[in-house]
Amino acid sequence: MTTSERDPNSIDVIVIGGGIGGVSLGYELASDRRVTLLEREKTLAFHTTGRSAALFLETYGNSTIRALTTASREFLTNPPEHFRSELLAPRPLLQFAASGRGDALEAMYADVSRLTPDAQLVSPADAQTLFPPLRPELIDCALYEPHSMEVDVHALHQGFVRGLRDRGGRVHTGAGVTQLRRIDGLWHVHTTDGSVHTAPLVVDAAGAWADVLGAMAGADPIGLVPMRRSVFMVAAPDNLDTANLATLSDMDEKFYIKPEGAQLLCSPADETPTEPSDARPDELEIARAFDDIAEATTLTGRHLRSSWAGLRSFVPDRTPVVGFDREVEGFFWCAGQGGYGIQTCAALARVGATMVRGEPLPVDVTERGLRPGDVAPQRFG
Repeated sequence: MTTSERDPNSIDVIVIGGGIGGVSLGYELASDRRVTLLEREKTLAFHTTGRSAALFLETYGNSTIRALTTASREFLTNPPEHFRSELLAPRPLLQFAASGRGDALEAMYADVSRLTPDAQLVSPADAQTLFPPLRPELIDCALYEPHSMEVDVHALHQGFVRGLRDRGGRVHTGAGVTQLRRIDGLWHVHTTDGSVHTAPLVVDAAGAWADVLGAMAGADPIGLVPMRRSVFMVAAPDNLDTANLATLSDMDEKFYIKPEGAQLLCSPADETPTEPSDARPDELEIARAFDDIAEATTLTGRHLRSSWAGLRSFVPDRTPVVGFDREVEGFFWCAGQGGYGIQTCAALARVGATMVRGEPLPVDVTERGLRPGDVAPQRFG
């Protein structure tokens, strides 16, 4: 029986979680399956996705992350019709090595250059040209990524939601999961709005709550740790042209600075383990970031315009977990994207969809070195 011949009210897949991981995988699966997406908050992308720094960085993360990121560029550059505006805008990246860290940055360059051949090592003087407030006397060298991008996260997320609905998918907000039961080959998902949804397959895309949901289904934990990251905004100096200014990051992730119009979005790049929650910024970490920024640059102002925080959820190897649970039938993980969810979502959703269908991984991803076991839950066994 084909999907079109089935009861129009039946569901093939229940995706739990309305962040970028859930909506992108739901979109891919909806091309040949009936998909329902459940989100416990009243609005989608309330937690991590909606608080992203919105950068597409091909030199960021481990080799698996870089493979998924570079394989996502084509989709983000030329998105389908559901995406009604451009998703990317140029915003180069400059990562600097503080004194004594030049060898480490050179080793990093050698590692990332295979998938990002446009990346280049630059001198301290050239680094200051790319980010004028930088103090060149305090660094050994820098890695410049000219083709990194800013991402319109709202347009990206809404494009996936629109595409999911255009393909017949249904989206329910204010529908937190209260119970998961598997009976006669079907999951029965009870939600806070009093509804019960049934389907043979459940996708756990619950972000920081993914292990909580997994426990409800009887699955062993994947070791997910939500980590708080604080972000704050300050005014850019009047004499600083931010239009073409690079994003600046310490290679050891003490802080980063991203131009945002007449402001600078800054972060201490903190990773504080915490419980799944509506994260709040850490004032002490923000104070530390002000000190580190003032030491490495001539940006010494401390007037805070606004601040917020998000949760970046990682498993120990800092690589996403995508695939069927090794013990629980019909339970599929899509979790652990950490701080890479936006830049990897297009490729990672295609990877997840092929796994659900029992098909080989997309060729453009395997050509970049990705194997199913790199992201599978079974790697923790």
